[in-house]
Amino acid sequence: MSPRSAISQAKRLVVKVGSSSLTGTDGGIDLARLVALVNALAHKHLDGTQIVLVSSGAIAAGLGPLGLSSRPRDLATQQAAASVGQGALLAAYTQAFAPHKVTVGQVLLTAEDVTRRTHYANARRTLERLLDLGVLPVVNENDTVATSEIRFGDNDRLAALVAHLIDADALVLLSDVDALYDGPPHRPGSTRIPVVRGPEDLADVVVAGSGSKVGTGGMVTKIEAARIATAAGVVTTVTAADRVIQVLAGEDVGTVFLPIGVRGRSRRLWLEHATTALGRLVIDAGAVTALTERKKSLLPAGITAVEGAFHEGDPVDVCAPDGAVIARGLVNYSAAELPTLLGRSTRDLARELGPEYEREVIHRDDLVVL
Repeated sequence: MSPRSAISQAKRLVVKVGSSSLTGTDGGIDLARLVALVNALAHKHLDGTQIVLVSSGAIAAGLGPLGLSSRPRDLATQQAAASVGQGALLAAYTQAFAPHKVTVGQVLLTAEDVTRRTHYANARRTLERLLDLGVLPVVNENDTVATSEIRFGDNDRLAALVAHLIDADALVLLSDVDALYDGPPHRPGSTRIPVVRGPEDLADVVVAGSGSKVGTGGMVTKIEAARIATAAGVVTTVTAADRVIQVLAGEDVGTVFLPIGVRGRSRRLWLEHATTALGRLVIDAGAVTALTERKKSLLPAGITAVEGAFHEGDPVDVCAPDGAVIARGLVNYSAAELPTLLGRSTRDLARELGPEYEREVIHRDDLVVL
């Protein structure tokens, strides 16, 4: 099966649309654009494809009601705009899908929601159940509560991780640019790159940033999202939102990224790509070997230094003696607790401090080697 056929014949599909593809010249939601997208997705949905829509636009939808002319720079006002706009955006989708008799459901995520073990399982279970019930989930980052430390940063990355989370067959990233090019897209002589087989095919790519006043992404974030998705075995396409019908039909539009990994769920991909480390643990050479070669958990005995201010359950980087980051994981102790435990065995700690100290600093299930 060709990669474009894999998209047209996908049984489970994630589609991401950016703010710039949903907004008009005034910065607010352009209902005509939104309805055009919905019509294409509804047709595919009614043909039997399970679709998850990752949609930006909540902040953009809140600009008009708040009297703002452009995307605010400070986090608090962004969150206020998202709070006002999220309901308006979902209402627009609900109304647009209604003539097709397609039910939509809202799913708001933060990075923290899906990096912790139980939250990850809950998010997956919720999305799976919605799809089983014939609902089309509309996913967005929960901008109203996400802080700069726990943000995905852009919905391209979120879409790639959702595709991995639900074991999607394909990911479609819709933008205001129709494909990757080997030169500036509007310059005569620039050529579209139809297929990316691996990093070597990106050597000549010219990447432009987002030209939108309301968007946060650009082609850089789409390439990164494609890298995440293809590493999880998900074929990915980048194209313009006004070509959604063609791309869903398997036509030769946009740029297709071929899978380079094997499909299959693993929360470790989320730990690697959805988290920002809040501290560092420096470990000795023996612990490096235990983590990277023997796939062991990280114990207090192998840690030589603690850096940063983090709490139990936070993501931290694990560093070799030379400072190189070799792993990331969710820590079971706070930065304040750890220094007195370094270099000691869990058995000794349990005997001296109590049985609750006979635990790993980072369990291997909460650790990804980078």
